[in-house]
Amino acid sequence: MQSFKDAVCGKKIAVVGIGVSNVPLIESALKCGASVTAYDKKSRSELGDVCDKLDGLGAELVLGEDYLSRIKPDTEILFKTPGLRFDRPELLAAAERGAEITSEMELFFKLCPCRIVAVTGSDGKTTTTTLIYEMLKKQGFTCHLGGNIGRPLIGDLPLIKPDDIAVLELSSFQLHTMKQSPDIAVVTNVTPNHLDWHTDMEEYIDAKRAVFKYQKSGGRAVFNADNDITAEFADECGSRAVLFGRRELLEDGVCLDGDMIVLRENGESVCKILDINDIKIPGMHNVENYMAAIAAVWGLVSVETIRYIAKNFGGVEHRIEFVRELDGVRYYNDSIASSPARTTAGLNSFDQKVVLIAGGYDKKIPFDGLGEIINDKVKKLILCGKTSDKIESAVRGAKNYDGLPIYGFDDFKEAVEAAHGVSEKGDVVLFSPACASFDMFKNFMERGNRFKEIVRNF
Repeated sequence: MQSFKDAVCGKKIAVVGIGVSNVPLIESALKCGASVTAYDKKSRSELGDVCDKLDGLGAELVLGEDYLSRIKPDTEILFKTPGLRFDRPELLAAAERGAEITSEMELFFKLCPCRIVAVTGSDGKTTTTTLIYEMLKKQGFTCHLGGNIGRPLIGDLPLIKPDDIAVLELSSFQLHTMKQSPDIAVVTNVTPNHLDWHTDMEEYIDAKRAVFKYQKSGGRAVFNADNDITAEFADECGSRAVLFGRRELLEDGVCLDGDMIVLRENGESVCKILDINDIKIPGMHNVENYMAAIAAVWGLVSVETIRYIAKNFGGVEHRIEFVRELDGVRYYNDSIASSPARTTAGLNSFDQKVVLIAGGYDKKIPFDGLGEIINDKVKKLILCGKTSDKIESAVRGAKNYDGLPIYGFDDFKEAVEAAHGVSEKGDVVLFSPACASFDMFKNFMERGNRFKEIVRNF
C-alpha cells in the first residue's frame, strides 16, 4: 500500500466507470491523498447510493452520456473500466496529453506481494477458479479470491501477505491491455466469444495470450490439449507448459484413463488422482474444470485434498444450479452460459433430452453448431430475447432437424412459465441461454436470480 500511496498521492486521478471493480479503487486512491474524479455514463439515479458514498469521501463525479468528452485535460493517471476499449478516441486523446492509461487489475498485479494464480478462458473459468481457491484453502493456504468472479482485491492489499496466494478469474476485457502475467496461468479453452466487443477473433485470442505472455521462466501455464487454440499456446509459452485433456492419454499432463484422472510423465501414469464418479457437480465439462484446477495446484496440494473437494464441492451459483423439483420436473439454472459452447456443455451434462430455455443479447456469435446439438439433446425449445430468430434458424437449418417443437416469447417470465407448462413428470427444464444477458438484464447473475424467483413461485 505504501507503493500505491507513492504512486497516487497528490496526483490527479480519473476513474472511468463507477462499477464493482472501480469503487474500491476510488476509495483507496482518496485515502492515499489523490484527487479523484469518477466518470460514468449512467445518471445519479441509475447509480444509486454509491454516488452519496463517493461524494462523502471527497470524489468529484462526472455523469451522463457525454462523460468521456469531459475527461479533464490535466489528468495524470486514468483507470478505465474493463468493458471500455483502450482505443476510444477520448482515451487516446488523454494519453496524448500525458495521462497514463491503466486499470484496477493492472495496478493490482504491480502491487500484489504474493503469488498470483489466474484463470481465463471462454468457458469454465469461474468454476475452475473456485476449485483452485477451495483446494488451496483446504490445504491451509491463506487465499484471496477475486477479479472477474466478482470481488476486486485492490482494497484488500493491506491484508495480503507474501506467503498468501491470490486466485483471480480474468476476462478478455481485463487482459486486453495487461503487460504482466501471473505466477500460475490457466486457459480453460478459447472459442468464439465477445465478438461484439473485440474487433475480430484474433484480437480476442491475443487478449487471452496475455495471461501467460509475460510469465517469467519459473512460471507455470496450464492449457487445454483438447482445444486447438490453447494447444498451440503451449508451443508459444516461455514458461513451463502443463497440458490437460480428456480425449486421449497425454504423453505428459493431467488426463483421463478410463474414469480416473491421472498425472502422466514421459508416457507413463505416475499418479492416480481422482475417480470422476466422485465429483459431486455434474457434467464432463466439470471433469475438464477439475483437470485444469489439478494441473494448476499440483505440487501445492495433496491428492487427499483434491478428493475431499471433489466429494464436497456443490458447484457455483448459476452454473447448472439445481433450483427445485416440482411435480416430478427438475429445474436447473445455468445463466452463466453466455455462449453456445457453454450451453452445449450444459446440455451434455444430462443423460436425457431436456426442455431448454435459451436466447438473449446478440454477441455476433454463430449458432450453427448449437442448432445440431439442440436437435440431439432437446425435446422442447423455448426461445426468448434478441437472438431467438437466429437460434431458431440454426435449429431448423441443421441436418438433423426433425420437427423439434419451438416456442418463442418476448417476455422472460412468459418464457419460463411456458417451459413449466409444456414439461411433464420426469423432465428436466434447463435455463441455459447461450447468449449474454444485456438485452434484458444487467448481468447473468440478475438473469439467473430472476429465473429462480419465477420457478420458486410456481
